[in-house]
Amino acid sequence: MKAIIIGAGIAGLVAARQLGLAGWEVRVLERSNAPRPDGYMMDFFGPGVEASERIGLHPYLAEVAYQVQAAQYVDRQGKPTASLDYSKFSGIAGGKVLTLLRPDMEAAARKALEEVDPSRLGLHYGVHIDQLDVHGQQVHVRIRGRSKPEVADLLVGADGIHSAVRARFFGPEEHYLRPLGMRAAAFIVREPELNRRYRNRFVMTDTLDRTAGIYGLRTDEVASFLVYRHDHAAPLGPALARLRHVFAGCGAQVDRLLALCPEDPYDDAVAQVVMDSWYSGPVVLIGDAAAAVSLLAGQGGAMAVCAGAALGDALGGVVAPGQLQPALARYEQMMRPKIATAQASGRRAANSFLPRNKLALWIRRTIIRSTNLPGMDRLVARQILKRLAK
Repeated sequence: MKAIIIGAGIAGLVAARQLGLAGWEVRVLERSNAPRPDGYMMDFFGPGVEASERIGLHPYLAEVAYQVQAAQYVDRQGKPTASLDYSKFSGIAGGKVLTLLRPDMEAAARKALEEVDPSRLGLHYGVHIDQLDVHGQQVHVRIRGRSKPEVADLLVGADGIHSAVRARFFGPEEHYLRPLGMRAAAFIVREPELNRRYRNRFVMTDTLDRTAGIYGLRTDEVASFLVYRHDHAAPLGPALARLRHVFAGCGAQVDRLLALCPEDPYDDAVAQVVMDSWYSGPVVLIGDAAAAVSLLAGQGGAMAVCAGAALGDALGGVVAPGQLQPALARYEQMMRPKIATAQASGRRAANSFLPRNKLALWIRRTIIRSTNLPGMDRLVARQILKRLAK
């Protein structure tokens, strides 16, 4: 059996590894010329940790994890207004919380591909696809510059929230995309002074309707992410000019980041993808293409690992095309409850992540400060885990 996976993000890479280990021939096709260098920090715990441990991916992830000491909100002068001790949170989660930069997470997943027989696996960047078709029980993928199509028994759409595979076989994006009224940008810049100041801490601006986050990396670079309210129907214009306008007045550290920001940073809608079914014939969607949970859920990376692992579990015993449909149904049955929980968490977070007024801002500060009181730290952390780790 042969699978073609479109997209070399976390979900696509994990699925490729699991299918390859199960005996499938796998080709991963990625449009970008190289792995994406930018991305934000994420916490990885709960179902993602369980799945990664079960399939043997966890050691690769742990190797590139960061040791976060605290998450802090700061005012325009950089003075802390509220702080959360990460070690307490990790301890209540059984010590199984990894803080990972998205590009590092993808690099770990690529390294784990080395376990697969190389004759069964191909990972190709800079691939442009001209046409996707289904003929009977097979998929045909026409790649630009090649005279003959690639033929496979299964096409896996792992090409993100704006999936071309989904659009081709399931319908237009607007049928499935559920914007949450925000946009998010992320980029990495070299800035030794900010790196020194913010090493081992998440630092976020304590501001209304927007927040800029900063984290010092192992190098002299700084990873940043910016989340801000935005009407999905409103015109966009150049991303850099928009970010500089929206985040004006957030403080000197944010001004410095935006002065160094590349001309075309990652900047996209904060949204979820909601579908009635993730497969049709020999085509299946995984990761954000099937069920984006949004960065507000805090479980995007975890759900990507879970999806790749679940697809491998479901398809591991498939040796003939006639067995494919029941296997894809099992994959969806395994993933639906996890996705439902994560998406519900993301929708709840959308109501509170960016305070709209000073009262909401004060309430958030008060809740975070209360974690320094005896017993309250455990109560708050348990509530977070209850929401996200089911």
